[in-house]
Amino acid sequence: MSSTGEGYAVAPAAAAGASARTEVWLWIAQRASAVLLAICVLVHLLTIIYAVRHGLSGAHILERTRGNAAGLVFYMVYVLAIAVHAPIGLRTLCQEWLDWRSASLNWVAAAVALALLVFGLRAAWAVFVAPL
Repeated sequence: MSSTGEGYAVAPAAAAGASARTEVWLWIAQRASAVLLAICVLVHLLTIIYAVRHGLSGAHILERTRGNAAGLVFYMVYVLAIAVHAPIGLRTLCQEWLDWRSASLNWVAAAVALALLVFGLRAAWAVFVAPL
């Protein structure tokens, strides 16, 4: 296979305004965020399993998380990984399934990233910092 279409029958076209260099950096960001997400999902699921097995209520969990700086940092990293990974994947799906390659696709992906970041960080703040 050629280096331009590695893994594809035909090389995927970039969205309007996106250079080959941008596409490479998006590919790297997608893979790096996937690694972070795998770790974060595992830790999150293990935490849920622990809470369920020990019969912790929602109120008890909030008591334990309030003021926990390490927990806040963990979930901020988790949110950041989601805000990077999901919009890039959505952008790729729109390119491949909808043949949407105009510059507006990049704006929509950026808006999705910003929304995920803002709402995710707000949720983490509410669980770890905001008063009851």
